[in-house]
Amino acid sequence: MSDRLGEILIRESLITPAQLSQAREEQKKSGKRLGYTLSKLGLLDEQNLTSFLSTHYGVPPIDLASTNIEPEVVDLIPETVARRLQAIPVNRSGSTLIVAMADPSNIYAIDELKFLTNYNVEVTVASDAAIEEALNRYYKESVNFDEAMFEFEEEAIEFDDQGEENFNILDLEKASEEAPVIRLVNFILLSAIKKGASDIHIEPYEKFFRIRLRIDGVLMEEMTPPLRLKNAITSRVKIMSNLDIAERRLPQDGRIKLKVGKSKEMDFRVSVLPTLFGEKIVLRLLDKSNLQLDMTKLGFESETLKLFKEAIYQPYGMVLVTGPTGSGKTTTLYSALSELNKVDQNISTAEDPVEFNLPGINQVQIHDDIGLDFAASLRSFLRQDPDIIMVGEIRDFETAEIAVKAALTGHLVLSTLHTNDAPSTINRLLNMGVEPFLVTASVNLIVAQRLCRKICAECKEPMETPVDTLIELGMPAEDAKKVPHLFKGKGCHICNNTGFKGRVALYEVMWLYDELKDLIIQGASSAELKAGAIKLGMRTLRMSGIQKILEGITSISEVTRVTAAD
Repeated sequence: MSDRLGEILIRESLITPAQLSQAREEQKKSGKRLGYTLSKLGLLDEQNLTSFLSTHYGVPPIDLASTNIEPEVVDLIPETVARRLQAIPVNRSGSTLIVAMADPSNIYAIDELKFLTNYNVEVTVASDAAIEEALNRYYKESVNFDEAMFEFEEEAIEFDDQGEENFNILDLEKASEEAPVIRLVNFILLSAIKKGASDIHIEPYEKFFRIRLRIDGVLMEEMTPPLRLKNAITSRVKIMSNLDIAERRLPQDGRIKLKVGKSKEMDFRVSVLPTLFGEKIVLRLLDKSNLQLDMTKLGFESETLKLFKEAIYQPYGMVLVTGPTGSGKTTTLYSALSELNKVDQNISTAEDPVEFNLPGINQVQIHDDIGLDFAASLRSFLRQDPDIIMVGEIRDFETAEIAVKAALTGHLVLSTLHTNDAPSTINRLLNMGVEPFLVTASVNLIVAQRLCRKICAECKEPMETPVDTLIELGMPAEDAKKVPHLFKGKGCHICNNTGFKGRVALYEVMWLYDELKDLIIQGASSAELKAGAIKLGMRTLRMSGIQKILEGITSISEVTRVTAAD
């Protein structure tokens, strides 16, 4: 906006080119916006600037200095968002929120505020300086990263990396409760929420300390705070998670609940792991508002969705969902449970941990330390008159044995395993000790899945079709030559210039037909099972990926990143 504003102000004879040059030189040093710099240098009266902006953009002006804003109105927009957009909420009436902005022409900012607050947004205009002053007045408890770092003096928090076990716990507690530490940790959490991250990694190393965010499945560096802050930040996160800050040698797990804006609640699942140079912390973001329970929107093709629905509506048997950690297995199972959640069904789940609360479903949190493991939960479920059972993960023979028996005695059992694809799940069960005839009698369907990034809808553009690459990917040559074009993301502010925004699942759905059951009884390998399943119509993960490429949903690089060649 600054270049455009400067030219307009010169054209309207409100400033001279020399004054604009002076302001831009100062702007480079301070990093502040042009309107703020012009006012602070005394080159342009703040009231004149506000009147000009009001006339130019056709929106009413507001005098923020004489406006009293209610705290509950201020809380509707997090400070990190307000500062980034140079906007502050001033009043609300019914479903309308009145927001003062320095740049009322920024429709992306207005749309973002509408999405964040769930209000209709009406804009008033104020100068940069007035908004900056209002932000500082009403947001007193948080600060951006640069400001948080500025508040740390070199000697403020110093810890000797030698002899870490001799740390004074009172010193750690005191350091973690310092206002700049609190603001910095809050900023990290809010930044992760705003950017749609699924995980936050806080990592200490010998020579540096970094914080990374996993966004759409890919880790990206967010910031590198000074190494001397690692113990204060670690202690602050552990205190928020109700963990023992004195215990630095053993892993710990906790949880943080955070309220953002008017009604949005976020849960952070916290895992602390002692490493060579300190404790690494990983926070998993659990956003209930983003939980997708509509199976039609997960990424299933029509044929595979039909098979999956048919399997979960069977009166008994097992449906297994497989894939690595973070591949969306829980979301797929939750969507199935949501579909099956009727008043005439008794549904019980054993999960470690329970990520989301599902009304109408009896969810049990596993506690291995007191003997409440998956096997113990399953045994209890069978005495609770169940119709449908969901086991978070089949990890051992005991759990597998009870799950198989439940599936053979009139119950529908849903569960997950960690395998590379659907056919290899059979061998995983056999390796656990389950007899082949029990596997064929109990398992109805196996789903393997992966998550790949979607091309950003805002900067999506066609690209030349690389026929050879499509052939190498696994597409028949005659089909590859008929593809008109593919798509790519150019990169924009919506997707942080990555070209990708959001994720979609790739599915491999294997129904255990009689032909496959015969192969299992005969001791066939995973490769033989896969070949047999493909002959019977199974679409592999790579085939599902190719279909998403042709539909313009994702890219070749993403599919090759998350799937193996057939």
